[in-house]
Amino acid sequence: MVPGSSKKKRDTEKSPVSELSDDLLVEIMSLLPYKSTCCCKCVSRRWRDLVSHPDHRKKLPQSTLAGFFFETYDITSREVSRSRRYQSVSGNWCPRINASLSFLPKCERLDIMDSCNGLLLCRCWKSTDGKMMDYVVCNPATEKWVVVPATNWSSKLWAIRLGFDPAVSSHFHVFEFVPAFVLDEADRRRYIKVVGVYSSKAGVWTHESTGNHLVDICIFSSSVFLGGVMYLSSYNDLVIAVDMEGKCKVIRTPALRDGCGAYDISLSQGRLYLAKHGDSEVSIWALDDSSTGNWTLKNKVSHLQLFEKEYSSMHDYDVIIHPEDNAIIVLCAQLHIGGQSLTKVLSYNVESREQHFMTDLGWYCRIPYLSYVPLFSESLADAQ
Repeated sequence: MVPGSSKKKRDTEKSPVSELSDDLLVEIMSLLPYKSTCCCKCVSRRWRDLVSHPDHRKKLPQSTLAGFFFETYDITSREVSRSRRYQSVSGNWCPRINASLSFLPKCERLDIMDSCNGLLLCRCWKSTDGKMMDYVVCNPATEKWVVVPATNWSSKLWAIRLGFDPAVSSHFHVFEFVPAFVLDEADRRRYIKVVGVYSSKAGVWTHESTGNHLVDICIFSSSVFLGGVMYLSSYNDLVIAVDMEGKCKVIRTPALRDGCGAYDISLSQGRLYLAKHGDSEVSIWALDDSSTGNWTLKNKVSHLQLFEKEYSSMHDYDVIIHPEDNAIIVLCAQLHIGGQSLTKVLSYNVESREQHFMTDLGWYCRIPYLSYVPLFSESLADAQ
């Protein structure tokens, strides 16, 4: 026995904290910021189990927005090339993320298709002919990953999404939205005809027809996974909702008197939010009930409030509702002399009505901007 180890053990047993009940400990931890809660897992096995227990996840602080994955174009060379980037907006509380994802299996090209609750969905091209590929679902924080087999039409699709909720299960779902022209070359329509759903628990793909729903999903449509349902923004002021069996329904969004009808959807504090782009303002709506399609107007923010003195130079922007705070995150492209475009990240607090600059993403950025919320637990079933 190591000298003094017996005394150290007795001192630990006599610690006032060791006498606290599990419920009281969880109550105390719930008052801490997220980073401190993660540190609590290192104190003892008991504390680790309390933090990781599914029943306590809703009480304890959750991980929040850490940064964005995106791509940039390099137009200085003879051939336009693109590179994958990650930009932190969290300060130093989140470990540094390498956008190269070098821990993944080697492939000719890697495209990040979606991000959901700490996991990334990637399309890994095995050859340069643009046909041979697999999906990979990975956790950048733990460097764990799982291969998902591709379908016959995976290489031709642009709308592919990931559904994952670690508070419910360690398993995930991949959604493929297959347009008519992919199924039949003679059919030129872009309407989604079939939805494919891969379950990591079952290990197989299932496919369901969309029936009479004529929905056309834009290439970089925003999406939200909530309550086992995948929501995607669509053309014609519609949101398409698809459950884990591939059955879909259509929800109509509130109409605007002005504007182009562009909008973004986000998940914040357990609710689905909609940001509608008007000619002079952004209106924020919350979905009350997906079964009835009722929306409630929560806020209106003018472009002048969002962009302040740089209002006139902003020509395009995307809106993300912060997952935890009462803030609007705006990713906006600012035009400069010569047509150069610099993408900035701004934050607008809807309570204080104050705007502040967060960071620059860089020149010639390419949508989509995939928000990343890290997941530090080993919640990825069958991962390598």
